Amino acid sequence: MRYDLDDLRLFVGIVTEGSITAGARRVHLSLPSASARVRALEHHAGVALLIRGRRGVRPTPAGATLARHAREVLDRAARLDSAVAGYTRSPAAPLTLLCGGSARYRLVPQALVTFLRAHPDVDVTVSEKRTPRTVRMLADGEADLGVVVDDEARDCGLVMEPLGDDSLVVIGQADGVLAGRTAVTYSEVAEHPLVGLDAGSSLRRWIERHLGPHAPVVRHRTTVADLNVLVELAAAGVGLAVVPRRAVDPGRPLDVCALREPWARRHHLLAWGVKDGPASAAAVALAEHLRRAALADGASVGG
Repeated sequence: MRYDLDDLRLFVGIVTEGSITAGARRVHLSLPSASARVRALEHHAGVALLIRGRRGVRPTPAGATLARHAREVLDRAARLDSAVAGYTRSPAAPLTLLCGGSARYRLVPQALVTFLRAHPDVDVTVSEKRTPRTVRMLADGEADLGVVVDDEARDCGLVMEPLGDDSLVVIGQADGVLAGRTAVTYSEVAEHPLVGLDAGSSLRRWIERHLGPHAPVVRHRTTVADLNVLVELAAAGVGLAVVPRRAVDPGRPLDVCALREPWARRHHLLAWGVKDGPASAAAVALAEHLRRAALADGASVGG
């Protein structure tokens, strides 16, 4: 049996999303076209690949096997494409990935490690941008991919997909002022000395925008440019800190409290740049590595 790479990308997308509609959107196909391709796959395979229900689809045992091997085939195909392209593509034209400060903490580095090892002939330029700027650059075709915050990227017209949780929490020294608490308001947090990110950081500006003009006055004992340093300061008891939950190592002795404010519950989206033609194989591969990093990071945080 011969397999078409576009069909495999579609099938992996459907299994990942649990929906033919979402899987079709992921590879930029219409629903009728995607459904026809899946039926053709099942016809040639001679076995059902999906179990269809009112709430979506899930793979049969044969479908799960196909999806697992398809991921390997697509990854190898992307490596082949990048290896051959290395002889013709200018080394001065790397992929461009835009993201905010919290995504640069663990999500993007984890994805880059696996992607760059798997694709030695593809270079990636990563730039920290706030979501509004990222959206504009993607719409203008100035970047290949972006990791954006959901509430700032709604109705922007870009192709986007859910990537992972980016909710904010409050952290402090173990057995300190947060001991015994599971959730606090920002007003309660502001009653204590804080440590924070520099005023120009994308996360700091995002928080201040949502606090608005009537935000409580806080005392920042110091501000730093790096989330790792911020966590170290909070753990040492210098002050409380508001950070993404993913910045907290589950095994570290820290007090962690959820923020009660609705704006603290946010999510990352993977957004695609507007290009004249279809996304390159390298961009598709980088997107897949970002998805895998988000899944691994979510499992770590949840654990």
